[in-house]
Amino acid sequence: MSAQSWTTQRFTHPAAWLLGACGLAALLSGCGLSNSIVSTNKTPVYQNERFQSDDTFSRLFDGPVDEVCEAARRTLLSQGYVITSAPGGSVSGRKRFQPDGEVHVEITFNVVCVPDGRNDQVTTAYVSAQQDRYALKKNPNSASLGVSALGSISVPLSSSDDSLVKVASETIPAGAFYDRFFSLMQRLAYERAADK
Repeated sequence: MSAQSWTTQRFTHPAAWLLGACGLAALLSGCGLSNSIVSTNKTPVYQNERFQSDDTFSRLFDGPVDEVCEAARRTLLSQGYVITSAPGGSVSGRKRFQPDGEVHVEITFNVVCVPDGRNDQVTTAYVSAQQDRYALKKNPNSASLGVSALGSISVPLSSSDDSLVKVASETIPAGAFYDRFFSLMQRLAYERAADK
């Protein structure tokens, strides 16, 4: 048997393929590569939740719940937010942005006013804002033409059905964004109280 025919037989025999695959699997597991491919070492998101009192999702205001929530409503309206609901003790608003031609961003604000202190003359406002990001997805249209000799042919057309697809959603983290909201809310609450 020539060297060439022996080589061909060696690599085409099913048992050789099976042994080679088993050897490769054993090598990967021995080196720990198979585990590192499957698992990731990223910290779970909930581990970043600190639940500490220095987070700025809330602020204390002088005044009853109705007045503080009204200040929150006026703050959102003054910045172009559309109020989607305002039942007693809470306000929700939404605003849309388009940073570029194929990206759409929507911010939804939720404010909850809770009485604090004696005679409910102090109120804590809890605020959370969620940012949703959408991308434009293009779906080109095509039409089928029947040709007797060839059958059906699909021909792309120039028009397309475009749709927005949500690609990301997150709660905006505590920081300067909320500080600016609370500052304007405080000023509006003070102005309303001074007018009375």
